[in-house]
Parts: sequence; C-alpha cells; structure tokens
Amino acid sequence: MLRLQGEMIRGGTSKCWIFGHHDVVATGVDTDTLLLAAYNAADPRQIDGVGGASSTTSKAAIVRTSAEPGVDVEYAFAQVGIGDERVEWASNCGNCATAVALYAVHNALVPITSDSTTVRMLNVNTGARLTGTIPTRGRTAPDEGTAAVPGTAALGVPVLLGFEDPAGSTTGRALPTGRALDTLTGPMGRVEVSLVDAGAPAALFEAKAFGLQGTESLAEFATAVPALTVLRRQAALAMGLARENDPVSHAVPKVGVVARPAAYRTTDGTPVGPDDYDLAVRMVSMHAPHPAIGLTSAVALATAAATPGTLAHRVARQTADGTLRLGTPAGVITARAVPASDGASPTVLLHRAARRIARAELLVPLLEGRPA
Repeated sequence: MLRLQGEMIRGGTSKCWIFGHHDVVATGVDTDTLLLAAYNAADPRQIDGVGGASSTTSKAAIVRTSAEPGVDVEYAFAQVGIGDERVEWASNCGNCATAVALYAVHNALVPITSDSTTVRMLNVNTGARLTGTIPTRGRTAPDEGTAAVPGTAALGVPVLLGFEDPAGSTTGRALPTGRALDTLTGPMGRVEVSLVDAGAPAALFEAKAFGLQGTESLAEFATAVPALTVLRRQAALAMGLARENDPVSHAVPKVGVVARPAAYRTTDGTPVGPDDYDLAVRMVSMHAPHPAIGLTSAVALATAAATPGTLAHRVARQTADGTLRLGTPAGVITARAVPASDGASPTVLLHRAARRIARAELLVPLLEGRPA
C-alpha cells in the first residue's frame, strides 16, 4: 500500500486532485500506474478510488515550482480513464488550472505580497501559459469566497483565469490546416468543420448538420455523441494531432457543435433568452456531453468566433468589445479577449471560482505485477 498526499479542489465545474510533483516521484511508481490505481480507473464507477466516475471529476494535476522565466508553477494535467485503464496527457484543463492557482497560493509556491496575487502557470502538456489572479486580502490565502459559476450553485474563491497568447498552442497555428473551413467524413457522410487551435485544439461543427438546434438538453445532445466521436478521430488526423496507427484519443481535439442564439432552458430549468448570449454551444467531454463547457474549449470558441470564415463566426453575434457570451447547458459563460501589445494573439479572460474541499493522504493499493 502506497501513501500519497493530495488536495481535492473544485475548479469551476470540475473536481481535480492536485499532487505535488515531489510526492508523486517519492512513491517510486510510474505516474500512470499510480493514478490508475488511486482512481480505480478500471471500474466504470471508480468505486474503490478517488475518481468521481465522470469526465469532470476524474482529473488530476501534478504541480511543481518552475525554473522557466516568467513562470511560477508548472503542472501536468491528467484525464484519468473511467472503466478504461488509460491516462490521457495530451490536453489541458482550464478548470483544473483554476484549482492549481488556488493550490499554489495555499502551498507557498508563490509569494503573497499584496491584496491580489497572480500565479503564472505553464501547462507542460501543451506548452500553454496561463495566469490565475486571486484576492489575498491581508496577504492571506483565502479559503472561502462568494464567486459563482454556471454549472454549480456552490460558491468559491474568485479566480480571474487568463490564457496568454493561446492561438496555436498545440499545433503552432490558430487554423492548423490553414483554412477556416474544412470537410470531414463521418457516419452520416461529409460534413463541414472548423478546426481551431487556441487554448486547445477543437473541431467545431454546425449543429444543424446533425439535425440539432444547439440548445438541446444533455440527453438530447447525447444522440449526436457517437457521430462526433468518429469525427473527432478524423479531425485529429486532419490537424496533425495523430497518425493513422496511433491509439485513438478521446480527449483531443475537443469537439462540439455551434448555432445561432435561441431560447432554451438550462439543466436546472432556468430560462435563457436569445438576447442573453451570443453563441449556442454543446461540447463533448470524453464519451459524453459536457455539462457546461471546458475552459480550453471556451478559448477555442472565442478565437473561432472572431475568425472570419469559421462556422462559429458564421453563426455568432459579433460584439465590439471582445466579449463572447456562450450559451451552454449550465448557463451563460462569458469570455473576453484582450489584445496583446506585442503582436501575440489576444489573451482570453474568464471569471471562475475555486474551493479547497479536502487535504488527504491517499492509500493507494499496489497493482499485482506492478511493484513500486
């Protein structure tokens, strides 16, 4: 039995276990093996582990201070399998980055010198640079806050999350194929797609191509997930994220549908009018509809909506101040693009909330045949 220190932190609408890099290394066990055992990934219910049996609650981040100039902490993000003994390391998670920022403040990975502390972060999976700004009144790391985000009624510490120069963070180009519009072949034939790389690689389709309005409930949108799963693989090949013989990734690229604003009700029954937001979006998270939207997907949507010729630009209501209000199943989430002064792509800002839930010593069973 191994012992591993960790903190469970809710970042936005995800729950992430955060581990110190030195604690993981000290176990002497391969990181994939350690996480698979700790989460009980082989069981789709993850009943004997710390996973939550959903894509938004089966996440981890491994954090350490950074020697990189302009970076305080770096973290590796892991999407742990559910009923699948595999760990995905190919993507980033903005909600977990929100949790990492709060973890860094509480664990003295950054100095607290004023009433506001900005954590400069590097996601080692993708090379993305982010900032998380947290109120530290009285030069104290906060445990509580009054910030809320769509997708949960719980309150938390406010975190202003920034994605710096997000365009092309994985492939080197905001439009990896050099085109705003491509065509892929899925189960229903050929379909138009915009392939975008900002925050994370994303494949964005128009909802009507699947007989959808883009305002469906999670159950209604689930009918399109099998087709989108096939198209995600085709998109990965077209974007150069995978080769024909590579294993299929269910994390990259992000995949979803967009549509013009229309009236709908959120998952909790709150009515949303067509004037309340600028772009309808429904995204897939691993094998299921995302209950809200991943923040890296929100960055990709903000970039796509501002890029003429993309499907998102075609259907989004354009704004003058760089804001984009996304109509998600959980409610409206706002992203704001701030122009960079050095010629880089605009920084995308999102308001999030985080709360520390637990500090714990995980008792991790050693798997037979995989000794420490």
